[in-house]
Amino acid sequence: MHWGGLSHDPIRGLIIVNTTRLAFMVQLIPRAEYTGASDAAGATGRRGEFGPQLGTPYGMYREVLLSPSGPCNPPPWGTLAAVDLARGGVRWEVPLGTVPQMAAIAQSASWGSPNFGGAVTTAGGLVFIAAALDPRIRAFDVETGKELWSAALPAGGQATPMTFQLGPGRKQFVVIAAGGHASMRSPMGDSVVAFALP
Repeated sequence: MHWGGLSHDPIRGLIIVNTTRLAFMVQLIPRAEYTGASDAAGATGRRGEFGPQLGTPYGMYREVLLSPSGPCNPPPWGTLAAVDLARGGVRWEVPLGTVPQMAAIAQSASWGSPNFGGAVTTAGGLVFIAAALDPRIRAFDVETGKELWSAALPAGGQATPMTFQLGPGRKQFVVIAAGGHASMRSPMGDSVVAFALP
């Protein structure tokens, strides 16, 4: 799981968490060589991420391990799961999202997608999450993991949605920042999108 965190459903005793399952190559670069290596990244064809790791004797370079046709490890590459806090086990787990570049492959809908962002869980038993490479937000049944709804976003939804009501008995809304993620190469934008729950 990544910085998107997890969602807690105290009524049902569940934690909802999204995961990315990709093999990465990580290289430690001695501090004296780090600046030169990160400055030359474009010229050397490196497409990954450099991290200075200040206060340590090394910088870091990280890149997804890819073959010409995609990830080197088998799918699913992204999932959404419910962990039962009383039993300590996974109650359900489903693929999360799709990889747009692989949409033409029939079985790709079950492969999931690398994802950054988190989920929000409502008292009414819904889990809302975007996070995947495809620019969509989805609603899942918190009890079963069944996808109940999805909607297109104007850009990648690599953020955690929030939910609110304007007062007791008023409509409930789900809001997400759809700004994309440059490192994930998801569609970029600067929108905040709100959906009203029925």
